Amino acid sequence: MIPTLAVRGLKIAFRTDAGPAAVLDDVTLTLEKRQVLGVVGESGCGKSTLIRAILGILPPATRVNAGEIIFEGENLLAFTEAELNQRIRGSRIGFIPQDPLLSLNPVFKVGTQMLEIMRDHAPRGTNRRDHIARLVHLLTRLRVPDPAAALERYPHQFSGGQRQRLLIAAALACAPGLIIADEPTTALDVTTQQEILTLLRELVDELDVSLLFVTHDLGVVAELCDALCVIYAGQTVESGPVRTVLNAPGHPYTQALLACHPERAAAFVGIPGTVPSPFRMPPGCRFGPRCAYREPVCSAALPAVVHAGTDVRCIRAA
Repeated sequence: MIPTLAVRGLKIAFRTDAGPAAVLDDVTLTLEKRQVLGVVGESGCGKSTLIRAILGILPPATRVNAGEIIFEGENLLAFTEAELNQRIRGSRIGFIPQDPLLSLNPVFKVGTQMLEIMRDHAPRGTNRRDHIARLVHLLTRLRVPDPAAALERYPHQFSGGQRQRLLIAAALACAPGLIIADEPTTALDVTTQQEILTLLRELVDELDVSLLFVTHDLGVVAELCDALCVIYAGQTVESGPVRTVLNAPGHPYTQALLACHPERAAAFVGIPGTVPSPFRMPPGCRFGPRCAYREPVCSAALPAVVHAGTDVRCIRAA
């Protein structure tokens, strides 16, 4: 079966006055149909650049140096901007942004904003009445009170959790095959976060959609995801089934992230140092300067990815 999404050896650099900044360097992941894939890593590791690359919204001063982004059998990097707008964004790939308040225009009714998406991306042969019926159905499923009336209200008239449900409905409005969620529960309280995660899991199963869930919260990953991809300094350092990665992590970075999680840590610990600058990457293993298991050989060459229960980029897994 063809996976919904396969990113292979993706390398991306930004052109700057100080020279090229290699923000992604060999990112690889696979998202199967009706699967939830979590992508985790610290701020600055390249998660947002990965999202922008998949959606085709990278800034102009960007160079894709290598790799492929295969979505439902097609390489998105070969698409023109017009083709992405007409065939991919909104219609086949939906997006749930991080901040529901900033993502909705405060001066337009939510129905107006959501119908605009459907007008541009819904399947041909459908009309405004069909679009409204689809939105009411989705809002009902997402447990938004009085869905028909909700379309006539403004964003400020909803709570944070309800606004996030509106954005989920907008992402699903045109029946895409893939949803990309960029930390959609970060701004929500714990109770609302739990409700949103439950709904997302149910919708993946019901609507035959795949979900790429970008987050920094391994607790969310454990509850929601089927598989996990860990990114550090622009590289995939570990990937595999979520239970395997969380219960038997093979990469020291994954182990360090888990040791920092409040539910697992016996005491507050951190990972010493910071994610390296894309202008000044350390030789060899990029996590080496922060790794508790560092050996001289770690600085000699970039370690290859080996399969050791999970796919791990570390000499200790060989």
